[in-house]
Amino acid sequence: MNIQEVHTYLTEHGIRPMPHKVAIMKYLLENFNHPTIEQIYNDLLPSMPTLSKTTVYNTLKHFCEKKAAHAIFIDEKNVRYDAHKLTHAHFRCKICKAIYDVQLEKSEIEPLKGNIEIHIEDTQIYFYGVCEKCR
Repeated sequence: MNIQEVHTYLTEHGIRPMPHKVAIMKYLLENFNHPTIEQIYNDLLPSMPTLSKTTVYNTLKHFCEKKAAHAIFIDEKNVRYDAHKLTHAHFRCKICKAIYDVQLEKSEIEPLKGNIEIHIEDTQIYFYGVCEKCR
């Protein structure tokens, strides 16, 4: 993804495309590894020596508030981040700890509302097991 596409993505979500925000969002959009704050910080630090973990944390929090990224809580020790917007769930391998996207049809995640009126703001579906590599 080029820088202009990242600028556009951020702007569409009401986020001012500052250099650190562009770098962090570009990282999220190019990496499907559901990184932690620590991973993003360590990977970006060589090219951005003034970057701090606090900046990464605050930027990711802002991205989540603006619905440009999602915090996922599949790992009991770390919050991980994902900027991919397609309807999907996450699978975590209990052996290698890798996290994979699992594509879902929108109809597969719509709840049965019954007789109550609800407004859903977020849906997170997780699967746990053993991945193909670890079998």
